[in-house]
Amino acid sequence: MLDLSIISVSYNTRELLRECLRSIFASLGDFTYEVFVVDNRSSDGSPEMVRTEYPQVKVMISSVDGGYAYANNLGLRQSSGRYILLLNPDTVLPTNALSQMLSFMEQHPEAGAAGPKLVRADGSLDLACRRSFPTPLVSFYQMAGLSKILPGSPRFGRYNLTYLDPDETAEVDSVVGAFMMVRRQAIEQAGLLDESFFMYGEDLDWAFRIKQKGWKIYYYPKVQVLHYKRESSKQRPLRTSFEFYRSMYIFHRKHYAANTFFLLNWLIFTGILLRGALAIVWALVRPRG
Repeated sequence: MLDLSIISVSYNTRELLRECLRSIFASLGDFTYEVFVVDNRSSDGSPEMVRTEYPQVKVMISSVDGGYAYANNLGLRQSSGRYILLLNPDTVLPTNALSQMLSFMEQHPEAGAAGPKLVRADGSLDLACRRSFPTPLVSFYQMAGLSKILPGSPRFGRYNLTYLDPDETAEVDSVVGAFMMVRRQAIEQAGLLDESFFMYGEDLDWAFRIKQKGWKIYYYPKVQVLHYKRESSKQRPLRTSFEFYRSMYIFHRKHYAANTFFLLNWLIFTGILLRGALAIVWALVRPRG
């Protein structure tokens, strides 16, 4: 069995994918790995580029545009690593990222999954790299703007854990699927990604199920990875807006609705519908770019 299987889902991000693969194969460390690129029917020549420039990569072409979870599962079913890394093509790794993350997982046998500190191109923290589960209360604080007004509050800043030091290792509810290293035993117990999520939410749902099986999830900022972010999703702004709010609905229905008072469920679903409708309208009227 290999040490690591890396799965990257591609959709019209050829140049970013090229840079991501370059950074993977420049990695240092004593470990074995394989790389899968699962292409979601790109039209920019991404699969051809990978086959030409990185023949050691296993290219898989999805027969349907089934979304992020569906495409990752295609790679997961073929993978053989003791650890699996979901890695977005809009990331760039430092040379020690993979070896350090593997070492962290080896040193923490209770860890079912872990993720690094992700930084945007402008050097700012990608807030999504460490999160709490979006319970009704946590989601309310976020949607009401309280998490932005009081980001340092342990009560109101729970959505993106903005009250925590971004340079301190912490046990968290979830890390983001842009760079999510998962132990194979945890996957065997929790199952594959839920393909009812097209994009967004599938990583939160996976983390939720992994923690239900007794595993811990860690944010490990000693590894820092560049994340350009939303390079695929911004090509389909209407679909992106729709799926973002649809994922909220699916997650709440799946994990919280049964134990939530029916009137509160009605308010939550109504709020998601209204926020989603506004987001779609904004996607229609805002200037491109």
